[in-house]
Amino acid sequence: DSGYAGPRLLAIADGMGGQAAGEVASSEVISTIVALDDDVPGSDVLTSLGHAVQRANDQLRQMVEEDPALEGMGTTLTALLWTGQRLGMVHVGDSRAYLLRDGVLTQITQDHTWVQRLVDEGRITEEEAGTHPQRSLLMRALGSGDHVEPDLSIREVRAGDRYLICSDGLSGVVSHQTMEDTLASYQGPQETVQELIQLALRGGGPDNITVIVADVLDLDTGDTLAGQLSDTPVVVGAVAENQAQMGDNGIMQTPA
Repeated sequence: DSGYAGPRLLAIADGMGGQAAGEVASSEVISTIVALDDDVPGSDVLTSLGHAVQRANDQLRQMVEEDPALEGMGTTLTALLWTGQRLGMVHVGDSRAYLLRDGVLTQITQDHTWVQRLVDEGRITEEEAGTHPQRSLLMRALGSGDHVEPDLSIREVRAGDRYLICSDGLSGVVSHQTMEDTLASYQGPQETVQELIQLALRGGGPDNITVIVADVLDLDTGDTLAGQLSDTPVVVGAVAENQAQMGDNGIMQTPA
């Protein structure tokens, strides 16, 4: 897994295709899109996100052409990019983004999995999906083809919102209710991500768990983190990964 938490961009990528290839894929995608954190988009934030994802996908395909041993590698990507009072979201795969607002946790991404398709078609229940033997079979991923079709959306931001982005190492092990209770109970993003990872590990989760928690602060509170910004919320985020290694540019990596 690879994760990034910057001033405006939060992103997680969960690689696949064997440990080495998965690490390459997730790291490459995050390294490609982090430029969005410095290049503040205007009103066309979704176009910026879409182009960045296609560039990342093109890079993965080129790497496979140059090194056939990487054939089959791919990665999920879930990212949030803040611009003013709104955020743009891009999503491919089965990593997830959640919003905690007024104490209620809502999943704001849709899993691109075969099992989720069965749920959507009414062929199995959500409970059956949780134990289905093919629950990890992805229908969409970066690196799986020449063209990628991400979910792109815009959301309005409110002060007090708390966002969670995680790989399936968390969401596949810890229940929705437990995640909601934890996000509502812990104050700072850093202590919250650490608690979520411990819950996943105690629940038998894998050793490559990536979690980002970010809070939207109200500028009127006088928080010093508001800094030089005006007329926009401030997002304070923390990324944590079990057995993580910190790379350059604030990028965290775990075994894919």
